[in-house]
Amino acid sequence: MRESARRRGAILLFTAPFFVLFAVAILAPLGYAVYLSLFSEKSSGLGFGGSETVFVGLGNYLDTVKDVAFTDGFLIILGYCVLYIPLMIGGALALALLLDSGLAKLTRLFQLGLFLPHVVPGVIAGLIWLYLYLPGVSPVVDLLGDVDFLGGGHALGSVVNVALWEWVGYNMIIYFAALQAIPAEVVEAARLDGAGAVRIALGVKLPLIRGAVVTTVLFTIIGSLQLFTEPMVLDNVSDGIVSTWTPNMYAYNQAFGNNDIGQAGAASILLALLAAVASYAVTRWGSRR
Repeated sequence: MRESARRRGAILLFTAPFFVLFAVAILAPLGYAVYLSLFSEKSSGLGFGGSETVFVGLGNYLDTVKDVAFTDGFLIILGYCVLYIPLMIGGALALALLLDSGLAKLTRLFQLGLFLPHVVPGVIAGLIWLYLYLPGVSPVVDLLGDVDFLGGGHALGSVVNVALWEWVGYNMIIYFAALQAIPAEVVEAARLDGAGAVRIALGVKLPLIRGAVVTTVLFTIIGSLQLFTEPMVLDNVSDGIVSTWTPNMYAYNQAFGNNDIGQAGAASILLALLAAVASYAVTRWGSRR
């Protein structure tokens, strides 16, 4: 009994910092956001007496759901996911399989070069590509014949391109590490059975790193719902991106543009709930697979 109590005490001692940090950094802000979402600023009197904070219950949530600017943002996210996720997952897998096959020389150098864009902060990455997208400034635009990368028809693709530049190398490292963990005898057995390089890659290696793929898909979906930095940087010069282009940008605009903290909190909570549902669905799908 004494040994069991000592073991439980050790477990609590080592896990307590995580739970304290989780409560302070996650639960407390989330609870405060829920609290703020239940109130709204209303003008008092005839407009001469300033404003007062009043309890509106779920009113901010209803207003947010009814706001077309908020709901349209999810269409942007859907289009972003349709373009971004297959390109990012496919590109990262292809690069990882190429490096793992041994066909590529200077593997470590390629890994470093492909991973470096992820080290660049999102704001800096947005500014770099903003320079490359601007007509009259960018050598790329001049070379391609003044293509309007920031116009309404190309804005989504331009944001996807920035995200791919940032994240393909990062996910490639995850896949490459998972491929390196595959027992060599499994690959050798497939080779002795007559399987070629492509068959081994698609029929042996990919199924064995399914867990890593599901994990990156989960994180990518959550990250897509939180899309903010890249379009926010491009917003100032792009005709196709507005201040409420994504749900995250909508919440930011409500808080700091319209000074409506309550509705910004409601939008944030709704977005968090959707991310939780998406996480659960992808996790269940990965478990069944």
